[in-house]
Amino acid sequence: MENLWDDAEASRFEGDLGLRVYTSRLLGRDKSLVLHGGGNTSVKTREKDILGRETDVLHVKGSGWDLERIEAAGFSPVRLDHLVALSRLPSLADPRMVNEMRTHMLRADAPTPSVEAILHAILPHKYVDHTHADAVLSLCNSPDGERLVRETFGDAVVVIPYVMPGFDLARRCAEIFPREATPRTQGMVLMNHGIFSFGATARESYERMIALVGRAQAALEARGAWRVEIPHEEPAPGPLRVAQATLRREVSAAAGFPVILAAHRDAESLAFARRADVAGVATRGPATPDHAIRTKRVPLVGRDVAGYAALYAAYFEEHAKAAREPKTMLDPAPRVVVDPELGVCTAGRGAAEASIVFDIYAHTMRIIARAERLGGWRALPAKDIFDVEYWDLEQAKLRKAGGTPPFAGEVALVTGAASGIGKACVASFLARGAAVVGVDLHESVETLHARPDFLGVRGDVTDPAAIAGALERGATAFGGLDMVVLNAGVFPGGRRIDSLGDAEWDRVMRVNLDANLAMLREAHALLKLAPRGGRVAVIGSKNVPAPGPGAAAYSASKAALTQLARVAALEWGADGIRVNTLHPNAVFDTGIWTDEVLAERARHYGLTVEAYKRSNVLRVEVTSRDVAELAAELCGPLFAKTTGAQVPVDGGNDRVI
Repeated sequence: MENLWDDAEASRFEGDLGLRVYTSRLLGRDKSLVLHGGGNTSVKTREKDILGRETDVLHVKGSGWDLERIEAAGFSPVRLDHLVALSRLPSLADPRMVNEMRTHMLRADAPTPSVEAILHAILPHKYVDHTHADAVLSLCNSPDGERLVRETFGDAVVVIPYVMPGFDLARRCAEIFPREATPRTQGMVLMNHGIFSFGATARESYERMIALVGRAQAALEARGAWRVEIPHEEPAPGPLRVAQATLRREVSAAAGFPVILAAHRDAESLAFARRADVAGVATRGPATPDHAIRTKRVPLVGRDVAGYAALYAAYFEEHAKAAREPKTMLDPAPRVVVDPELGVCTAGRGAAEASIVFDIYAHTMRIIARAERLGGWRALPAKDIFDVEYWDLEQAKLRKAGGTPPFAGEVALVTGAASGIGKACVASFLARGAAVVGVDLHESVETLHARPDFLGVRGDVTDPAAIAGALERGATAFGGLDMVVLNAGVFPGGRRIDSLGDAEWDRVMRVNLDANLAMLREAHALLKLAPRGGRVAVIGSKNVPAPGPGAAAYSASKAALTQLARVAALEWGADGIRVNTLHPNAVFDTGIWTDEVLAERARHYGLTVEAYKRSNVLRVEVTSRDVAELAAELCGPLFAKTTGAQVPVDGGNDRVI
């Protein structure tokens, strides 16, 4: 373990809470310690309330905050004496416990305190750190886990047998810790859950955590169980996008909503998916029950989604009967799929959620490999995992969750995505919750957005290999394809027919027509697997119903593209795919309209630039965003029963009307 403490860096954080923020971030930087909101930290302070009374306060990490990015506002200030008093109760339902913590905070706007706040309160130390360290979980989840933990740490830690997080765990720790702690105690191991460290200063507590986890790593090293070699594995040959889209459709059907299904075919994922014993080791449970909330109890090994759903339903029925409170079954779809061809696939309502699931499972794969070296991977019984997966506190979060964006779990592909209408379309689809694949000839598309739900692919849409590559990469990243915006095109300079050469005509047709035919042809197999039906929005032109002189190649190409879209709507309706066309005009915030060109065209018509921009029936300016928003709406539920339509977005054109 690397100690990341830096005196110069630490000096920028003031006071007890400031240093608590600093060392919490240090822990959060190391993903072998905490992942995506996991772990929690606290500091005890003495403060004056508004009446000037001295009050002991526990500042504990609040729900929803990630240690790596936590701020002072992410800690919930709770009256310490009340938490300690709660620990003496013989029993307390977790929802009531949360209410007691919230009603005894010093800041009404603070986040809900960690469910382990009482546990932090009863430990007699100023600073307390808690992580789900991979090394510790590797020891815990082996056949003789408790013995290995005690042998590794001696009296440096107090060992607590597994108890589900919440009040019962705090109560158990309150009984065991005072009895077993010694002057040499620096931490506490919660079996199959994680490790605590504590100290009088933020630095002492942090460095004890690093040292304790380092001891766990050393114990694994000594047994040849820390550095696990990853055999080189070659990805399966040939395109896999249709197979992955088929799997995504089945997972979405089991879930009851569209999901992103991200495939990971790195060497580690493929090696795990191709283990001879993968069906055995992968289905024994998660590394810690906390992970079951995100990953479900076990992954699906293979592609039998219906069989998995049946097993999950049986698992629910068996354990729900013994639950203290009535439970409502979560969707029976897997969150992790392990397949020798597809690799390790992770599902989520969005790309960010699917990414979090993979991060968690990647660590699980490593923990499994290490525990196998210790004699065999072991997880807690299914009942313990069920209790966390169906914890009433998590159920309450689900009930309080707001509505999802209209395109949550869906995937859109936009051509010509680096600028103008295409760039605006990317933003409109992202805003509606879609994951977006942006394709453009310009390299700037690759860095258009730095977020997990965007993939920028540099490629020439006139190259069939580039089209296939973009679809393959999009399917790998997100699972399939639901929507396509055919936007890429060229608008050549004005040229009358009598001077229009073959080369220019061919270039315009190749980009504006032939490339779109190829994209439709290649995308069809994916669109018909879209969970809610495929959708295509074609960016046509006002020149289709009202061509102008000097634009023969452009007008003819857009007219042919419109006819192609109409035929696609006829042919693909039986596949549940709808195809509609937009005809924009005079969209001036695009690359082809420079200030100089605008000024010249305005002078040609005897208008000011502003008047020229609004030279339509409604006297309004049409922007790229206007076109993009309508393209997104065409793919949305309001147009669920519309296909083959041609919709102008031009402010009204008297030549068309």
